[in-house]
Amino acid sequence: MKAVRFHEFGGPDVLRYEDVDQPVPGAGQVRLRVAATTFNGVDANIRGGNMRGPIPVELPHTPGIDVAGTVDALGPGADGVAVGDRVIGFLPMTGAGAAVEYVVAPAEALTAAPATVPLADAAALPLVGLTAWQALFDHAKLTAGQRVLINGAGGAVGDYAVQLAHHAGAHVIATAGPRSGARVRAAGADQVIDHTAADVTAEVTEPVDVVLNLAPVDPARLGALVTLIRDGGTLVNTTVWMPAPADDARGVTGINLFVRSDRDQLAGLVSDVDAGRLRIGIAERVPLADLAALHARAAAGTLPAGKVTVTV
Repeated sequence: MKAVRFHEFGGPDVLRYEDVDQPVPGAGQVRLRVAATTFNGVDANIRGGNMRGPIPVELPHTPGIDVAGTVDALGPGADGVAVGDRVIGFLPMTGAGAAVEYVVAPAEALTAAPATVPLADAAALPLVGLTAWQALFDHAKLTAGQRVLINGAGGAVGDYAVQLAHHAGAHVIATAGPRSGARVRAAGADQVIDHTAADVTAEVTEPVDVVLNLAPVDPARLGALVTLIRDGGTLVNTTVWMPAPADDARGVTGINLFVRSDRDQLAGLVSDVDAGRLRIGIAERVPLADLAALHARAAAGTLPAGKVTVTV
């Protein structure tokens, strides 16, 4: 079978499209015939060797944290799934990824795929959908009637975060560039600030309960966002190489988010998709054989805003 792997850490050129043996599922595992995976920024950091501390991987390594596919075989004790099931999941970051024709996955990480979208497109949901959900509800405890500022809403996580916050009944303020402003407003933002043309701190005229930072802004700009939060509010930061600022004197909490796999939460997101409350947005679809070129485009900063899926 075909896979994309890297045998050494380095730039996009270390990725090889090659033949590998088909895996055999172990205890509690299933084998999936992969329909698609995705590109995430963390894939490039793992490939580059920048995450060897928090995310140690064995070489050669297959990238691809998200997976959408069909259950092909069951290992001993793999409960809750059956051969032929269409599923999605967030794979363990330290294990083999889904940039391959068949992948082994823990059964406990998988949930039924949405019935209302193509299976390959559903690969765009797990990692970024769970990131948005956990940031807003696990950490920020967002509730109806609250005000939330989503900084960097033009990307894939931001797209889900705006939709989820809107459907939760929050007042959503979002920052986005000119290319993504209309899409962010269509997702449910009540106010969209063009961060390339305006000072966010000047445009937000009333305190917010929550700031969700999804953008790699410099520490001074991130710190300035704390001043927009009411006493007792929360800032959740997904750019974890830069610590989340706080204001202890006012009871403003800063939280660094490390997303985790959660089957039940993912099933809830799937229900939202099938009920029409959550839209899966795909910026581009590329074939598995072009994954190295996709990594090169990411390194050059030429990827479109939103989620890119890798079809297998």
